[in-house]
Amino acid sequence: MREKVLVFIRERTGIHRLSPGAPAGIKSMIEGGASFAYVFGAVLVFLLGLEALTGLALAAFYSPSSTDAWGSVAYLEDQAGWGWLVRGLHHHGAGATVVVTGAHLVQTAISGAYKRPRELVWWLGIALLVLVLAWAITGYVLPWDQAGYWANRVEVGIAAGTPIVGGLIKQLAVGGNDYGNLTLTRFYMLHVALLPVLVTGLVIAHILLARRHGLTPIRAGRLTPRWPNQALLDVTAMAIVFAVLLAVVASQGGVGLAAPADPSQAYDARPLWYFRWLFELRELAGPAEQFVAMAAPAIVAGYLIALPILDKGRERSVRHRRQWLGGVAGVLALIGALTVMSFARDAGDTELAKRRAEADRLALRARELARQYGVPAAGGGEIWSMAPMWRGRVLFAKMCAGCHDAASDPKDRIGPIIEPGFGDRAWLRAFIKAPSDPRFWGKTKLVKTDAAMRSAAQLEVPPETVDELAELLVAQAGATDVDPQKVVRGKAAFEKCSDCHSLDEGVSGSGPALFGLHSRAYYLSFVSNPKLPVHMGPDKSEMPRFDGDLSLADRDALAEYLTWLRTATPADLDRLGPL
Repeated sequence: MREKVLVFIRERTGIHRLSPGAPAGIKSMIEGGASFAYVFGAVLVFLLGLEALTGLALAAFYSPSSTDAWGSVAYLEDQAGWGWLVRGLHHHGAGATVVVTGAHLVQTAISGAYKRPRELVWWLGIALLVLVLAWAITGYVLPWDQAGYWANRVEVGIAAGTPIVGGLIKQLAVGGNDYGNLTLTRFYMLHVALLPVLVTGLVIAHILLARRHGLTPIRAGRLTPRWPNQALLDVTAMAIVFAVLLAVVASQGGVGLAAPADPSQAYDARPLWYFRWLFELRELAGPAEQFVAMAAPAIVAGYLIALPILDKGRERSVRHRRQWLGGVAGVLALIGALTVMSFARDAGDTELAKRRAEADRLALRARELARQYGVPAAGGGEIWSMAPMWRGRVLFAKMCAGCHDAASDPKDRIGPIIEPGFGDRAWLRAFIKAPSDPRFWGKTKLVKTDAAMRSAAQLEVPPETVDELAELLVAQAGATDVDPQKVVRGKAAFEKCSDCHSLDEGVSGSGPALFGLHSRAYYLSFVSNPKLPVHMGPDKSEMPRFDGDLSLADRDALAEYLTWLRTATPADLDRLGPL
């Protein structure tokens, strides 16, 4: 038994070739001459070296914490010299590594190089592919953006469904009760420490074993030296792959970066393209998606691992191994078909396209804010607080939206709608024509009293006079683009309004004073205490005073936002980003 084990080890590891009788230099010879079919191993080593170099460069800028990760990647993409190029090469280089590793396995299968005594070489190659895929998964979450964050949650959720050990896997991956800093640091450790060591060890072992056994010839012929012909083909293949990588990165402008990770905001997470087949299989599986997500990779890997055991014959020609190679071809065809179906499904989903467009808009806006104002100390998730008038918008959403937001329930809204264009010429003209419209005072108790403002028709004000009154009131806000002649005519027409309103500072009538209407100072005073005589008065105003609930700085921030709305458009509001 011991002798059989030793024989097995010697045959599979090639250790016997190191004995004194081993042919000198045999590992440097190629039967049948040099060929591009043999370049995959050299290209793979080149790509791994490229990943190491670009990874070191990225590590000089990256900060592995949930507060700083997104900001450091955003800086790298948008401000560090050639940072987008280095990150692009690292990202797309990982995809190329997966492709080349897979192609190397396919070429090995076609040539029959998995047969005895090369089983260990084949199994090491499969293990290397698995580790490369794991490497990609751990790297995808590191930017801590919406795309990587939500994709990783799905992946960990699938792994957590593994019988018996699922709970332990989730605990080790997440590092706490929920996703956070420990989650990111653990994936960072896997990506930059553990996996590189494992991959390097496997690559060295794989190369040593492959060289000791020698290349499996793809065609018969005399032995020729590896140098210089095969070395030249290897270098040529490396140059081609690097050129393609540069072209891809340059054409796409880097990798891209989604908005900062936000657990409260849903996101249409999609895995990296080489996992799309599994994503589509889960979609097709329906209720059985958890089982399929675990079983499918196990079946594919199991067949590849078992291939040397199933195909025991000495014959290496494709003709005599059609059933086994047919299984490999079937697996590849299924993976390819599912990948195409996944992308096609997304391409035909119009609602998904809208959500993606919105996500892309938010991503660009977040990066623009980071570039202009920096990332707050609280982290990338607070990047929206750097947008202009963020505090005023937050206060409006909290204190005012229930009564004044057009999107609120009409039953709850009891005040005028406040939105972009509030207080501009068009708004004022519409208000003067129909002040009791639901858009204005129609939702308030004021319209049911004798103090209700009369419309332009009731006052017999012609349309041209409405325009002049609107111009006069726009001037009260401090606008510089007013028509002076219209303002003069508006003052003359204002006599019909002077019984209730005044344009003089500090002077009130039965209605609100209009001095400085819709200016920042006006809003600051109104928000502080709308029950003042110069505003609505203590008996007419349903709006509470906020000088006791909000600080002067908060009231001024709210006034600034309300003033800005006069000249803003819905598109301007969208560009500010979410709250």
